[in-house]
Amino acid sequence: MTTATVHPAHVARKLRGMPASDGAGVKLVRVIGSPQLDMLDPFLMLDEFGTDKPEDYLAGFPSHPHRGFETVTYMLDGRMRHKDNHGNEGVLVPGSVQWMTAGRGLIHSEMPEQEQGRMRGFQLWVNLPARDKMTAPRYQEFAPDRIPQVRPADGVTVKVIAGRVGDTVGPIDQPATAPVYLDVILAPGAAWTHELPDGHSAFAYPYEGSVTLGRDDAAREVLAQELAVLGGGAEVALRAGADGARLILVAGRPIREPVAKHGPFVMNTREELMQAFVDYQQGRF
Repeated sequence: MTTATVHPAHVARKLRGMPASDGAGVKLVRVIGSPQLDMLDPFLMLDEFGTDKPEDYLAGFPSHPHRGFETVTYMLDGRMRHKDNHGNEGVLVPGSVQWMTAGRGLIHSEMPEQEQGRMRGFQLWVNLPARDKMTAPRYQEFAPDRIPQVRPADGVTVKVIAGRVGDTVGPIDQPATAPVYLDVILAPGAAWTHELPDGHSAFAYPYEGSVTLGRDDAAREVLAQELAVLGGGAEVALRAGADGARLILVAGRPIREPVAKHGPFVMNTREELMQAFVDYQQGRF
């Protein structure tokens, strides 16, 4: 019996996000979905928000529509209340995750449930294949105690939001893109190697400290707030710098379909995009 060789991943590209604002003026950093990196199939956008200044987030994200893709909100600090026009409502607390499939369309809002203190987290947009774009909207929402946490190596803690680490499987289920979403915490100098599904698009984004990614001569240091687009193989080797590191490691199966997008709508053709605007304006969401 032969064992398939797993090739090491390397940093194919490294970039920094760009300051941006969204909603009613919430300040954030756009990492994917900028002129530097328009998308990384199936990922359409990655925003990092993080501030201690209430004026940067208090205006929130008032009611706005979505169609044709998924939004993933991972809260690190702060509290955010969400509501939609189908009667769904809840509060995202630190450590919680909301994986929202907009499907054929909904109108929702995300507003701070606080007037002071730190607000920090990520929002990731994940595309849907044509066959799923007009599916019924749904939420997969998990409180912090529903996100399994494992310690696969000395000095390594991993929160498994989606995908698998050893025998531990994250709670998010999405067959279309088979996503992996891990929050990895490394003690100073700690190392960990993880195998991603073969053929997935993948990136690592340290948001605290720094990490060396890759093996031997191909190893490259990635600093906080730098996005590392991964290439070359499925085996991701990580080693924290002197101050330790915290990063998200995300991967998904590419959809490889035409993308027509504008603002809150992501479809396959210009005609479908125009129809989304008509449906929204005529109250069909």
